[in-house]
Parts: sequence; C-alpha cells; structure tokens
Amino acid sequence: MADTAGLLLAAGAGRRMGKPKALVQFDDEPLLLRALRVLTASGCAPLRVVLGADAETARSLLPDPALAVYAEDWAQGMGMSLRAGLEAIAGLDADAVLIHLVDLPWVVPEVLRRVCASAAPDVVARASYDGVPGHPVLLGRRWWAEVAAGASGDRGARDWLANREDLRLVECGDLGRGHDVDTPADLTR
Repeated sequence: MADTAGLLLAAGAGRRMGKPKALVQFDDEPLLLRALRVLTASGCAPLRVVLGADAETARSLLPDPALAVYAEDWAQGMGMSLRAGLEAIAGLDADAVLIHLVDLPWVVPEVLRRVCASAAPDVVARASYDGVPGHPVLLGRRWWAEVAAGASGDRGARDWLANREDLRLVECGDLGRGHDVDTPADLTR
C-alpha cells in the first residue's frame, strides 16, 4: 500500500438531521469522532478533517485541532468541502488520499483498509456494497487537482467518477453497510 492520507468530510449543516451531522451522537459518540476513529484505525496518515457548520464546536472535539481544515464555502455543498480538503492535503507527503464521510456510522476500519490496499498515485477506487458504489473513495495524487477543480455544489466527485473506465470497485458488503444518515430516523435502521 502506498502512503495514503485520510480526508474526512464533516462540514455540512445537516438540515434534515436538525444539526451538523458531525455533532450528532451515535452509540454515545459524536459521528465526527466515530468517523475519525475509523479513519485512524485504517492506517491512513496524515489525516485532515474538513469542517464548516459549527466549526468551532466540531474542532473542540478533535484530539488534535491541527487536523481541522475550514471550508470557507462549505454552505454551497460537499463539492466545496472536497475542494478545501484536497487543497489542504496537496502539500502533504502521500501518494493517495482516502476520502471518508462523517455520516457513515456502519463503515468499519476493515472497509477502509480494503479500499486502501490498491493505493497508488494513479489509482481511482471506491467501496461498493453488494455491487452498489459508495464510500470511501480512494484517489491517487495524479487526480487531486483535477477533482478539486471540478468539485462544486453538492456533487463532490460524483460526476468525475461516473464514467471512469479505470474506476476500481472494491466490494465491501461483507464487512459493513455503506448507508449514510440524513435524518434522526436513519440512525435506528
């Protein structure tokens, strides 16, 4: 496995959740800390966490506030958070980055490790769950600037990934569930 940075996107306001998802409790733990714990356990390093809504409260939860990257335009959507995160890791020593989302409480470290196993400067890979593409997403360094330049609104890298012939889907349905949480009811499914 190449040196793989970890990028956690946790900037959204969580309107349907009623507060930023990063601050939502799940199994007596904020989703922010749960996702960061999973990312840390995967072996990715260095790590960065993109914050936006209620950033100071979220930053105060981090074991090291230096991990935080503030996405100035976070309210415009995940694309802006992705762009801020990719720009922040551009100067780090890594061949690839694993992009994880704060609202995936059923994704376990083994999923991240499996996706990272193919890390290389030119790789594009993502987890799939029973054949359905999901997260996390692995991007080789070769693609960071291109993905950042195309990220906008709520689309993130979705359009960029959509028709790539070199995209590797890494089946992870045997390890976890890739369901995200958007409403309080989603936390109980």
